[in-house]
Amino acid sequence: MASDLLSIARSGVQAAKIGLDLTAQNIANASSTGYVRRSANFREVAQTGGANRIGDLSLSGVRLDGIVRNADAFRQAEVRRTGSDVARASAEVTALQNIESAIEQSGVFEAIIDFESSLQQLTQDPVDTSLRASVIEKARTMVGTFQIAGQEMDAAGEGMRFLAGDGVTQVNRIAQELARTNTRLARASDASSDQTALLDQRDTLLEQLSTYSNIATTFGTDGQVAVKIGGASGSDLVVGNSAASVSMATAADGTISFDVGGTPLTLAGGSMAGQQLALTKNAQLKADLDTLVDNMVTDVNAAQTGGDDLDGNSGTAIFSGNSMATLTLVATDGRKIATAPAGSAPRSRDASNLTAIRTALAGVDPAGTMDAILFDVSGTLAGRNVTLGALETIADTAKVALSAQSGVDLDQEAVNLVRFQQAFQASGKVMQVASDIFDTLLAIR
Repeated sequence: MASDLLSIARSGVQAAKIGLDLTAQNIANASSTGYVRRSANFREVAQTGGANRIGDLSLSGVRLDGIVRNADAFRQAEVRRTGSDVARASAEVTALQNIESAIEQSGVFEAIIDFESSLQQLTQDPVDTSLRASVIEKARTMVGTFQIAGQEMDAAGEGMRFLAGDGVTQVNRIAQELARTNTRLARASDASSDQTALLDQRDTLLEQLSTYSNIATTFGTDGQVAVKIGGASGSDLVVGNSAASVSMATAADGTISFDVGGTPLTLAGGSMAGQQLALTKNAQLKADLDTLVDNMVTDVNAAQTGGDDLDGNSGTAIFSGNSMATLTLVATDGRKIATAPAGSAPRSRDASNLTAIRTALAGVDPAGTMDAILFDVSGTLAGRNVTLGALETIADTAKVALSAQSGVDLDQEAVNLVRFQQAFQASGKVMQVASDIFDTLLAIR
């Protein structure tokens, strides 16, 4: 009969062995990233009926009902969501720091102040060639700093686009891995050790994917996952064993956009969303600086060409260009600065046109505009840092909650080792007792 002592003891030994194996796996992977603690569910084996025993219950030992991963789907989803938010904020903060450094370290603000000061000093003696040469050199320095600022901002933008492009590559790679995992899950035995390992792999891939973009997931009864990128209303990224492809496009102003199979994609989380936001800010700041350059060149040149230079010639443009990249210094000789009004004699001390130049420059207010631009980027960065700190706190709380449930407690596992070892020994003792009883029965004469 199935309910004999040897069969019962054998089932107990097998159950204890499974428990010891799982405990050993938990201990060995206590520090492994993405590992979820396993536990075994056992069910009593009972048989009913038999010859002349209809309705009787025959207890026949224990069997494995399934291997359970101690992870809550809601808590895992929270870890992915909060982690995605942190990744977005972190990427944006890092990019904004690079943009701020590009503008501040170029020294544009200081160069503007120095140029304005050199014009003010020239009013003291408009025919002094050393003062005129100083104005030209300060103008040259200012032009150089604008050019450096533009180049540094372009470099910062290029770095952000590179990281976003790498994010697209990683998203496509992870999507393919998830599709392959889905295929293997469809073939895995239910509640088997192989299935639990695949589920760990699936969850690790989902967490990695959420660092690049915000996702929404739907799980099947066999563990397969369907993934939408861009949230619940986004596009399908993984369905069964099929994975879509994400691509990135760069606009003329350096901003980026994403799509899935030609369908526009809007991201609200992940590092790719942070880089997209930072590139939009970079483009806006570059446009502000280019507008400042254009206004300054237009107004200063207009005032300059309305007067006469030191030699009594009509004033010519000091600057050319309409952006940081195209800004150049045209006048290289201090004598070309038109300080006198039109029609004045050579070496005229009448500085009324110099006043007009300074008034035109004051109308543009390059120092004030530059200060506003610096405040814009620094204020934005400060706000994003506050947001990042709050999001990190929320994400850490979600991770702690998940770890408390799915993490391995070595103290508890040590208790389980002793418990299953004793169960193994007890089942072995039952086998011995069954053997002694059988031998005793055989010895009866």
